[in-house]
Amino acid sequence: MALIICDVGPRDGLQNEPETLEPAVRAELINKLAATGLARIEAVSFVRDERVPQMAGAEEVLGRIERRDGVEYAGLVLNERGFERLRNTGLDRVNVTLGATESFNRRNGNASLAEATHRVQRILAEADRPTTATISVAFGCPFEGGVDPGVVAELAGSLDAGELVLADTIGVATPKAVRSLLERVEALGKPVGFHGHNTRNTGYASALAALEAGATVLDASIGGLGGCPYAPRATGNIATEDLVYLLEGEGFETGIDLDLLVRISQWLEGVLGRTLEGQVYRAGVSSVSA
Repeated sequence: MALIICDVGPRDGLQNEPETLEPAVRAELINKLAATGLARIEAVSFVRDERVPQMAGAEEVLGRIERRDGVEYAGLVLNERGFERLRNTGLDRVNVTLGATESFNRRNGNASLAEATHRVQRILAEADRPTTATISVAFGCPFEGGVDPGVVAELAGSLDAGELVLADTIGVATPKAVRSLLERVEALGKPVGFHGHNTRNTGYASALAALEAGATVLDASIGGLGGCPYAPRATGNIATEDLVYLLEGEGFETGIDLDLLVRISQWLEGVLGRTLEGQVYRAGVSSVSA
């Protein structure tokens, strides 16, 4: 199965920005990313405007997207109301999420772990398009500390999603832990992915470990945008351009235009008015040398 790199910047990245970008600008970002050859983009989330104002106007964003063949557009939903909104769009994939711990679910979704699991299962049962279930804080929780890999594997096995993604939400994972847990979940027989943050500078090494363990999906965010509003001091996702640089250097054929990714990151710095975390073009390199 070919490797899928999913850029989550338009959703997971921008939702952590203090500034709320207009739907037209968010759609422009999605269109720029789609032109790079990315196989999947997490475009929007369907949440209450007052809760996450950065994600307001999801339908307007989608109405401005210039869809490209070969690009899968995904949306995140947290509950049945959000899924009903997604159902009325042309998005290709629904992503549901829940935390691996009791505390994180209560802080993030005002529900117990059992309630969050039941809610996710109800959405998955009704889904009319491909599904991904992302398990947050799979390697460590800001409120409970270490997470038992057996608990995560059992939770993954209980979910009726077509694809499972394990998220290192606060950037505590190391390659050994990632390799071990992904091998355990990959044995369930479903496509498995990894969503990494680079808080402790282990995100990229962990992404390679995930591939060694059989991952077919890697989440990343343009410029390294992101974080976690419920995890103090958690930094952004691994940067898409840096991940592509790494993978190409390791011999993977990503099919993604790295130079174009770099230009998008530079453009986005101008939009946001700050320096982003991606390092490829800062090092004076935008293409992999032979």
